[in-house]
Amino acid sequence: MRMISTLLAATAALGLATAASAQDTDSSTDYNGFYIGGTIGTTAQNNDGGSTVVFDTNRDGTFDQNVLTSSGGNAFSPGFCNGFSTANAPGGCRKDENGLEYSVRMGYDARLGNNLVAGVLIEGAKSSARDGSSAFSTTPAGYSFDRELDYAVSARARLGFTPGGGGLMYVTGGGSYAKIDHTFSTTNTANSFTPFNDGKMVWGWQAGGGAEVLLSRNLSLGLEYLYNRYNDDEYFVAVGNGTAGATNPFVLAGGVNMRPSETRYDYHSLRATMSFRF
Repeated sequence: MRMISTLLAATAALGLATAASAQDTDSSTDYNGFYIGGTIGTTAQNNDGGSTVVFDTNRDGTFDQNVLTSSGGNAFSPGFCNGFSTANAPGGCRKDENGLEYSVRMGYDARLGNNLVAGVLIEGAKSSARDGSSAFSTTPAGYSFDRELDYAVSARARLGFTPGGGGLMYVTGGGSYAKIDHTFSTTNTANSFTPFNDGKMVWGWQAGGGAEVLLSRNLSLGLEYLYNRYNDDEYFVAVGNGTAGATNPFVLAGGVNMRPSETRYDYHSLRATMSFRF
């Protein structure tokens, strides 16, 4: 949240500065026409500290059951952690990782009356941030899931205000289609594990705002914030018997599917932008 607050404060300062610069760059043709550009910044993960791993022990698509031991106890009573782990028990869990994010875009702005600007853009983005969830069983063993955005293609509208030209403050939002890559690892060498729907394209949406300032007739720099959310609810790992014995909790259950409890993949994008206007 500190990074988000910093970016928003910087965006507001840029917006105020553009109002002053507008006195020297007043033009009814500013922010009117096609442009291409790019962004670079960071992906900041949400604080999903309650994330766990959930189980479907009858494979009916409902992940709300417990995996039980031969004595009827919860096989995952050691617990869970929000992050990545290669250990057999909680304690060595690494937190979610923020990462570099960059994108390329093309769009069109139309200058309206009263210094309003309306536009649309198409953007392709990539991020190196990682989001994880881990579980620990009584066998003992650890099970770790992580995911990251391979790429996203987004279409957004934006509506802004330019105080006479030179500067632009705007809000933006739209839909996004993304490929999310998943990784599963475990210290359990007895059972078999088969991932399903890894790398499948998923739908989502984005909303945010920003500010730009024209350095010349054709070149603008800016700051932008986006909130991103994707519906990542189809990935899971199917657990098989493997070489495990008859008292193994997964064998006793007769087949189990498992996945992270948090099926919404959401994060914050904090970006610097550059655009070349035709």
